[in-house]
Amino acid sequence: MSQTQVLLTKQSERTRIEVLCYEQLAGSDDIGSSEMLYFLQQSGSRLKQVKITLQNSSVLLESGALHFMKGRIDVQNNAGGVGGMLKKFISSGLTGESMFKPVYSGSGDIYLEPSFGHYLLVELHDEELVADKGMFYACEASVSVGVERMKNLSSAIAGGEGLFQTKLSGSGLCVLSSPVPDHEIVKIKLNNEKLQVDGNFALLRKGNIQYSVEKSSKSIFGSLTSGEGLLQTFTGTGEVWVAPTQSVYEQLKTHRLGGLTKAGGSSNTKTT
Repeated sequence: MSQTQVLLTKQSERTRIEVLCYEQLAGSDDIGSSEMLYFLQQSGSRLKQVKITLQNSSVLLESGALHFMKGRIDVQNNAGGVGGMLKKFISSGLTGESMFKPVYSGSGDIYLEPSFGHYLLVELHDEELVADKGMFYACEASVSVGVERMKNLSSAIAGGEGLFQTKLSGSGLCVLSSPVPDHEIVKIKLNNEKLQVDGNFALLRKGNIQYSVEKSSKSIFGSLTSGEGLLQTFTGTGEVWVAPTQSVYEQLKTHRLGGLTKAGGSSNTKTT
């Protein structure tokens, strides 16, 4: 495609996934949209699109993600009987993703819906990944999409993540939507260690890592006086991806410049 550059790319034996970026949009014949595009481009925002190249392989897409495709590619949407439909219905409601995820098989190019949002490309090697609900966008068919339930209700409510998250299992390439650009993600490796996060900006975890919500101090009084309250806690061996800049973008969206947190601001993790 003309006027595009490749921001991210990952390739397996028979599948290649790229995140394309439109360098500049000229605008349509509508003056209002052209004005919006001008401000978007001045701020550095760029339109992006995921391209998937198949070579006798298959991918699973979030329903409605397809924009257009070229080649010999078949589409299947297997419900899996009454039991399978019920399971999909429950999973979709819990994770915020669509009920049916079509499978595209064959050889050719698939272009997903363009967006000003951001994407992460992740490769799994016979492992599990747990991501925030609603992040799933696409994966190779060798990856299973399921649900991860929080260990206890208090952690789900206090941590602000909800009771269920999306779980991807197996080996293959995955595409996830992200609230921040890829280069602003910090990938923290744990080796039988503990990571504590003050806020809801931990996007995903891989490996043998347990999630809980803990007080920042051993006593309730200590937690209150420290100003931190409750912390999202990740314990074990694996990797946690965090987006430290996410909270700043959320404050800008809600309050603009006047609402930015000053140094020593309060905790972003919900308390009960």
